[in-house]
Parts: sequence; C-alpha cells; structure tokens
Amino acid sequence: MRGKGVGVRGKGSAVAHFFFLVACVIGFSHSVVLAQTPLAPPQDVRVFDTASDGGGSLTVLWSPAPDDSAATKYQVLLSEGTTAPDPATMKVVAEFPSNQRYVRESKWPWWTRPATGDQHQFMLKNGRGVELKNETIYSVTVARVSGDDRAVAAPVQAMPQSNWINWNQMNNLLLALLFGGIVFYAISTARKREIFLRRIPGLDAVDEAIGRATELGKPILYLTGAHDMSDPSTIAAAVILGRVAKRTAAYGTDLLVPHRDPITMAVCQEITKQAYLEAGKPDLYKDDSNFFITSDQFSYTAAVDGIMLRKKPAANFFMGSYFAEALLLTETGASTGAIQIAGTDSDHQLPFFVTTCDYTLIGEELYAASAYLSKEPVQVGTLRGQDIGKALILCVLGIGTVMATLGVIFDAQWPKLFLDLFRDVK
Repeated sequence: MRGKGVGVRGKGSAVAHFFFLVACVIGFSHSVVLAQTPLAPPQDVRVFDTASDGGGSLTVLWSPAPDDSAATKYQVLLSEGTTAPDPATMKVVAEFPSNQRYVRESKWPWWTRPATGDQHQFMLKNGRGVELKNETIYSVTVARVSGDDRAVAAPVQAMPQSNWINWNQMNNLLLALLFGGIVFYAISTARKREIFLRRIPGLDAVDEAIGRATELGKPILYLTGAHDMSDPSTIAAAVILGRVAKRTAAYGTDLLVPHRDPITMAVCQEITKQAYLEAGKPDLYKDDSNFFITSDQFSYTAAVDGIMLRKKPAANFFMGSYFAEALLLTETGASTGAIQIAGTDSDHQLPFFVTTCDYTLIGEELYAASAYLSKEPVQVGTLRGQDIGKALILCVLGIGTVMATLGVIFDAQWPKLFLDLFRDVK
C-alpha cells in the first residue's frame, strides 16, 4: 500500500510538471507574439493653421493610443515644401511622453477648441529652432516611439497665415459691450432723476477753502502732480482745476498753478481760461496764473516751498500723482497755516497726505471729484455705471472662486464653461 501511494504521488507530480511546462510555453509564445506586434502609428493626425493668431503657427491634433503612458513618447516632425517628404529626413521639433499634451490642458476657451479634451494637441510656433513663415506650406507628422521602435503617421500639409479676428477674445468684446450698455443706461437714468452720491468731505471743503482765501485776501495754490497728461491722475487733477478756477473767478481770488511739465501747463491754461469765461469773469483771467518752473523733482519742490513761504496762500490743493516730494510740500504748507486738500492714487504717499493735510481724497475719490462737484448727468451716470460694473466684477470673482474650487475638489471640467467666459486668452 505504501508503494502504491508513492506511485500515485509520483504520477501527480509528473502531471503538475506537465501543466507547468505547457503554461511556460504558452506564456513565452504570447510574449513573442507581443514582441513581434508592430507599434501602431498615431491615428487621426490633423494639422491646420492656428486660429485667432497673427500667423507663424500651426496646430497638430491626433487621437490618443489605448496604451499611452510615460514609457512611450510622441515626436512631432516638420519639413518645408509641397512634395511628400520621407519621414526619415524630417526634423524632430518636439518630443514628450505620450501621457501629456492634451486639448483639455490648453488655454483655448471652450468655444474655440477644435477637438474633444482627450485628444493630443501640440502647437508649432516660432522659437527653439522652429521658424514658420506665413503663406508657406509645411509637412507635419507625428511619430510614436517605444524603445527602439518607431511608428510614423502619414505627413499632413498645412500653411500658417494671419487671422483677422481673435475669436478667443470674443468674450472680452461681449463684456465690453455689456459694461458700455450699463454706463449708457446709468447716464440715461441720471438725466431723468437725481442719483445719490456718497458724501466726500474733502470735496465739500473746496468751497470753504476758497472762501477762506477770499476773506483773507490771499491766493490759492494748486498743484497737478508729478506726471504728464498721459496719466489718468493728472487728467483728473486738471478737471478739478477747472471747477476750482470757476469758483475763484466768481470770488475774484488769485490762483497760482506751478507746473513741472510744459504740456500740462498748456492744457491747464486753456482749462483755466475756459473756467473764467464760464464764470462771466474773462477780464480777471491772468496768463501767468499757470507757469512752468522746472522738470527736476526737487528743484520744483524747493521752488514751490519758496512760493508758500513768500505768498502764504490760504488754501493748498495737491491733486494728482506724487512721490518723495509729497511730504516736503505738505509740511511746508502746514507750517504756513493753510487749509490743505490732497487727492492722489499714489498709495505709497497716502499716509503722508493723511497726516499733514486737512482733507485727503483716497484713490478713486480723485476720479469721482469732477462728477461730485459738477453734478452733470453724463459724469454722474458714468460714475454710477462704473460702480455697477465693479459690483458685477466682485460677484464674478466670488462665484468664480467657488466654482474653481469645486472643479479641483471633484476633478470636474464643467466649471470651465463659466470660468472661460471671463478669461483673457491671447
């Protein structure tokens, strides 16, 4: 019985060895078949001119392979000419792992994407050894590389050219039209009824400062800042100067406006002259009320400080953009006992103005001053429309932040349908 048992055990062992050898043979033959299977080339390769650009660029699209991974790579090949090129002679202009460069990773908004997000995309453009000329035909193809194996798709010809319209920025046009419509609506509303404007103490004190200068028989000093007429703060300062000049003309008070820029001086001369004309006192206008000193920062500051100490104006206005001269000017003005009203968008100088001046217009209050003083419907409506637009922007920022966060948490693409509407895509 023991011998028979041993025989049975030996027979079972032989059977197990047989099945093991069969499995090894099958596995080896399967690996041989896989090794002999040729690498499939990229499928559905498309090459076309990149839309919405100034030319010099081609876009390449192709479908992903089922086994794309970091182990395999894609190569983009390029050659110039209309004849069908040999892939071996084409120049390799890019190489990257096959699990990268998807359409969903591009900056294109959803309304201009030429394919679904899971397709591969590469943009050929000038730079890094590539030079594409407009109206020139190029042959482009994509190769799939795995180790020493390489499979190349059939070359596709395309021609880069410039485009008239940037469709990627169509959302910016629509938003601009929306904000423009809001402003026009606010202007029409301001013409029908009075629109509330928040009280700005610094502007309410303008009449008080001019009245004090008139009572004391002293002049008013008005500065338009350090920049030229290309700066928005200087433009705002010149507009406010027209309102101040109109009141000084009505009260017969002297006005002194020293300048650092000749162009700004010429503009302010015309503004002041028009203000005196509107006030019905053209005979009181003096050409030398606006005068040029120097373009040098601290030479100008020293000259204005000298005017303050000699003339002792009863009111000093500091409107526009300022730098290191701000504290030097306002400290001297404060020492003479003048009422000082400042307005600037230079946030680095606001602490000095707040400390040394009686009233300070902070940031956008400077730009709202003209509408606040004149109460003209066009200016008030424009100001109202801008405020509505800013409120909409704040709402979009809040909603966009929430949606972008949800997109990251749930790895979802649907938030981009909203976020792309407010992106600035070049």
